[in-house]
Amino acid sequence: MAKVEPGMEAMLDTYLFESSTLLEQLDEILLRTEQAGSFTDEDINEIFRIMHTVKGSSAMMGFESLQKLAHKGEDMFFLIRENTNLPDTSFVYDLVFRMSDLFKAEIDLIQTEDDYVPTDFSNIIAELENGAAMLSGEAQAIENGTAPPVPGAGSQPAQPAKSFDKDCVTIRVIFEHGAEMENLRAFLLLNKIKEEADVLDCSPADVENNPETAAYIAEHGFRITFKAEDKENVFKTVENALNVESYEVVDNKTPEKEKAADSGVVEDSEHRVNAPQKKPAEKEPAAAAPPAAANAAAQHGGGSGKQSIISVNLVKLDQLHDIVGEIITTESMVISNPELDGLQLESFHKAARELRKLTDELQDTVMSIRMVPLSGPFQKMNRIVRDMKMKLGKDVDLVIEGETTEVDKSIVDNLNDPLMHLVRNCMDHGIEEHAEDRITRGKNTKGYIKLSAANASGEVIITVSDDGGGIDPEKVLDKAERNGMLTKPRNEYSEREAQNLITLPGFSTNEEVTEYSGRGVGMDVVKQNIEKCGGTVVVESKVGVGTSFIIKIPLTLAIIEGMEIEVGGTIFTIPISMIKQSFKVTSDQIIRDTQRGEMIMIRGVCYPIMRLHERFNIPSDVTNFEDGILLLVETENKSVCLFSDKLIGEQQVVVKPFPPYFGRYNIKAGGLSGCTIMGDGSIALIVDVANLIEN
Repeated sequence: MAKVEPGMEAMLDTYLFESSTLLEQLDEILLRTEQAGSFTDEDINEIFRIMHTVKGSSAMMGFESLQKLAHKGEDMFFLIRENTNLPDTSFVYDLVFRMSDLFKAEIDLIQTEDDYVPTDFSNIIAELENGAAMLSGEAQAIENGTAPPVPGAGSQPAQPAKSFDKDCVTIRVIFEHGAEMENLRAFLLLNKIKEEADVLDCSPADVENNPETAAYIAEHGFRITFKAEDKENVFKTVENALNVESYEVVDNKTPEKEKAADSGVVEDSEHRVNAPQKKPAEKEPAAAAPPAAANAAAQHGGGSGKQSIISVNLVKLDQLHDIVGEIITTESMVISNPELDGLQLESFHKAARELRKLTDELQDTVMSIRMVPLSGPFQKMNRIVRDMKMKLGKDVDLVIEGETTEVDKSIVDNLNDPLMHLVRNCMDHGIEEHAEDRITRGKNTKGYIKLSAANASGEVIITVSDDGGGIDPEKVLDKAERNGMLTKPRNEYSEREAQNLITLPGFSTNEEVTEYSGRGVGMDVVKQNIEKCGGTVVVESKVGVGTSFIIKIPLTLAIIEGMEIEVGGTIFTIPISMIKQSFKVTSDQIIRDTQRGEMIMIRGVCYPIMRLHERFNIPSDVTNFEDGILLLVETENKSVCLFSDKLIGEQQVVVKPFPPYFGRYNIKAGGLSGCTIMGDGSIALIVDVANLIEN
């Protein structure tokens, strides 16, 4: 994390979060308005507000390069806002998108680099200035040579004192002693008040660009004159602002009354008040709610004005989640204590059932806190499609469904890269290059890419599909054969197995390396990142019709419902979501195939049998099928029957990853995904069914 001025460390996380949120909102507005072909007044005002807020908060945190970058973007939209009849603003989109990308990249550097060095944005700033000049030139043509001034272009001359009507309110705000940068704090407060009221005047007037005003504000306070339908909302905004010690209503003063006000005496036409009463300000929490959360709080908080939604650092949620996991493990250790065997403890078992109920509720609550919708990563794909449409010259629509589906925050963070690669794959490989090819196949000239998500039995299924040319399995096999990637004779590969070869490292169907493909790393990254989430990815395609990439991921990674089994004295846990059936068999029901080994027929379908004691090389006395039990497990449309000694029972378990130094042994590929601590303190290994079947 980058270093900031002393005293500002607590605000850095809030700044990063709010700036990232505002930039995502900016992208969404730009994409929507570009598609519509015009800006509405509401769009322009919202964009201007975003740029204004990001500029002010960057200045307050001391990130001068980001402040300048946002300022130049704000200049452009000031001109657009003031001159709504500009004939052509299409060039603005690419320029502002690039500015937004650079801003996001800089935020990433601030988050990740301890020795953060500000980036030189002189090139993009020059382009933004040129863009503003182009807009200004068009404005001059419209207004017969009179161009509106660009905000912030220079310090403004001192404004003479104004007089206001009786409906206006003037307040003087006093900031906490030693708060520092009072001019920027005044600027941020001014922006907040503008959301509630029409600000008519402020003194000093040039707080944004003149650091010398900080000393004056520290001594005399910051004066704001506004008109609002509900002035109480403005007062609450001031009371809740950061570093505000107090404020006072000073009515509408004339210049002659300034000295009286500064000395603690307020006088108007009706009355004279000595030492006006000041209202104490409530300090704002370090992690302030983002704009969306604040709006939700306003809607759900009723007339009380209390904030009902807050932002919480993810590290704290991770700590809470870990503690809940330890509570579940400890509960299991208490209830399964071997010293209790054979004892008739009715009261204990009743209390244990109540404890289990409460821990289940606690776990559900903590999990729900960590659950976030997929709308974030889904909406980011709009930008990917938009940029590739322009560069590849393909007419494509992105369709999004089920973006309100929620998954654990840690999983959402790992989905951005896979979704990006899949959408790029659909755009580059999937959608036909020429519209004539689509017409020949009886399709609409405009292609589509569909992103959908849905919940299904403890999993989230995400599908990325296109209506393009599909994947030709013969071409895939040709390339895999040339590269020596086939692990069995070519004629033994099914169509689906051939298509799924594209997920192998280094595989690409493109013969030439382009900006978007040809290096053989895209689908490999997808598979690795999805497997990190405990999920799977399957390719389904039909030549000439289209391709679907189906991702299955768990709702959460840390706590699962598992079935405990025993194999040669070793305890294994299998996720219940993978188990379709468990049953006893006799030896005469077993089919012995010379190529596929032992199999069993269930409802007309033959399934291979895997003896776990042989698979994991564990000595076991249970080798006859009559003495053990079979579990039918399924993943990625592949099924197998696992033979074990016995079932122990269902248990909620906390997944613990293997230590890093185990990584050299590739344990996951061997069919194990982690371990868990049992009630008696022993360790149970968690079976990775997908890799167990695949390998």
